[in-house]
Amino acid sequence: MLLNLTIFLCLVFLGYVFGRHAEKKHFESILERENQYKALLAFSARFPPADMAISESKLVGGTVVISIDYFKRLAAGLRNIFGGPVTSYESLIERARREAILRMKEEAIAMGAEMIINVKLETSSITKGAGDQVGAVEVYAYGTALKH
Repeated sequence: MLLNLTIFLCLVFLGYVFGRHAEKKHFESILERENQYKALLAFSARFPPADMAISESKLVGGTVVISIDYFKRLAAGLRNIFGGPVTSYESLIERARREAILRMKEEAIAMGAEMIINVKLETSSITKGAGDQVGAVEVYAYGTALKH
C-alpha cells in the first residue's frame, strides 16, 4: 500500500515538473513569435479601414489542440471539491488561444497580408474517460487576411 502511494506521488511530482517545463518552453516560444509577428495587426472589426485599397482577401485560420496533463487534471479535481478559480486550466486556455492566433498570423504572412479583420475564436473540449473528463482543448482562430 505504501509502495503504491509512493509510486503515485512520484508520478504526480514528475508530471508536475515536466509539465511545468513544457508549459514554460511553450510560453517562451509564443512570446518570441508574438514579437516577431506584432507588425501584422489582427482585429475583430468586421470591415477594413475605409481608406484601405484591397487587392486580395482570403480566409486564414490557425488551430491547436493542447492536452491536459495529469497534474492539471488532479489540481482541477481538487479545486472542484473546494471551489474557486481553476488556474491550472486558465494557463492551458491562454496558451491554446495565443498559439491559434499565431498560426493564423503565419498563414496570413505567407500570403503577404498586411492585416487580418473579423477575427473570431472557437473553442471546444475533447473529452475522454469516465465522466467525460476533459482530455484536451482545441482553439481555432480565423479571420479575413487583407493585402493591398
